[in-house]
Amino acid sequence: MGTVNRSGVRKTNDSARVIFYTSVGLLFGFFIGVSLQAAFLTKVRFSLPSFDVYFPDMRRTTNTNKSLEDEGSEGVPKIYVPTNPSGAETLPPGIVVPQTDLYMRRLWGEPSEDLKIKPKYLVTFTVGINQKKNIDAAVKKFSEDFTILLFHYDGRTSEWDEFEWSKRAIHVSAKRQAKWWYAKRFLHPDVVSAYDYIFIWDEDLGVEHFNAEKYIELVKKYGLEISQPGLEPNNGLTWEMTKRRGDREVHKDTEEKPGWCSDPHLPPCAAFVEIMAPVFSREAWRCVWHMIQNDLVHGWGLDFALRRCVEPAHEKIGVVDSQWIVHQVIPSLGSQGESENGKSPWESVRDMVRSRCKNEWAEFQSRILGADKAYLAKRGRG
Repeated sequence: MGTVNRSGVRKTNDSARVIFYTSVGLLFGFFIGVSLQAAFLTKVRFSLPSFDVYFPDMRRTTNTNKSLEDEGSEGVPKIYVPTNPSGAETLPPGIVVPQTDLYMRRLWGEPSEDLKIKPKYLVTFTVGINQKKNIDAAVKKFSEDFTILLFHYDGRTSEWDEFEWSKRAIHVSAKRQAKWWYAKRFLHPDVVSAYDYIFIWDEDLGVEHFNAEKYIELVKKYGLEISQPGLEPNNGLTWEMTKRRGDREVHKDTEEKPGWCSDPHLPPCAAFVEIMAPVFSREAWRCVWHMIQNDLVHGWGLDFALRRCVEPAHEKIGVVDSQWIVHQVIPSLGSQGESENGKSPWESVRDMVRSRCKNEWAEFQSRILGADKAYLAKRGRG
């Protein structure tokens, strides 16, 4: 009996001991687990900034709306694209916009909704206020398909607002400057690349017999890259090539005075238009613009060199006869001189302007000849 009791007490004590140690172990494990969890969370919380810094690629994959600038100085990869325009090599090609336009836009709304129409052609006039009525008549010959750009050599721009079209036109003002000065500075090929054709006209042109849309049709029909309207034969005519012919739509060559043409395919018998009212295709203008000299502002001599920008020139340069104009021979910049000894402002500067024009022509010829010689010498043909 006693033996049995002692054995029962021992078993009871052993069971209690197991239960006690098990409970203690569970409590200890619970506290250890809680402590480890807190420590782990704390570690994760404090290690996140270092994770962003050292593993930026993982961060990019979680938010595709962020740009490289969001990565900080160490997250932006080095970019160099040699085919980008000069100066833009460090930009990704998708953001590079190498060209612009002259389309005027709103200050509000969606950019994609700014333009109700995108004009396909550009016409420029170099103007003074005294020719306001003449320019008004000329502009009305051009439809909404043409952007109108006025270069004001007298600085008077606001007085044109009486015309409704003037409120849509672009006005550039710089006093006492000539047409080709403006063209070189404001008609860069990358600025006017949106236009199929560019008209660069004087202010003293009569347009009663001219229709711009029909003119464009004929230029395209005959493949003219550089052209001008025919000139009324009785007014301000210098060259036979630009004289209007009444029996055809377009002509590309002529017969000049004996000895004037060394080759029937060369100016002034062919491949020739004057600089008073030229019209250029986008591609031809890109070449011509680069040939215009910064300091030779009157453009004299340029007409004889235009053939260098199209090939074959005697086929792609011509005169549109059926859409013709009248050269009124009104001195441009006529009000910009000073009256002296009873002479009008124009008369007081006329001789000086003519002298400069002739000098510029000689200088341009000298420069282009020099450039030819230098090129040939470099090619081993000089």
